[in-house]
Amino acid sequence: MLVISTREFRERQGQYLGRAGMGETIVLKSRKEGSFKLVPITDDDTLMSKKDFFAKIDRSLQEAKEGKTYHKLPNESLSEFLKRTDNV
Repeated sequence: MLVISTREFRERQGQYLGRAGMGETIVLKSRKEGSFKLVPITDDDTLMSKKDFFAKIDRSLQEAKEGKTYHKLPNESLSEFLKRTDNV
C-alpha cells in the first residue's frame, strides 16, 4: 500500500492512476478532507445512487407481486436465460 498526499498525487497523477490500475492500493491523504483509497472500476461495479438502487428493488418487488416473473427452463444455462429475458 502506498500512502501519498493530495499534492503528490496532483503532481504525478498519471503515474499513480497507472499503478492503481495495475492493482496497487493507493491512499490519498488530505489534511482537510481525510483519506481516500484509489481503486479502478471493474465490470462488476455499478454506478448507481442508493436512491436509484432502492427504487429498482421496489419496482422488482412490485413486479413479483403482480406475477411478472420469469422462470429458468430445465437444461437452460444462466446465460441463455438472461438472453431470453433481457428484452422482455
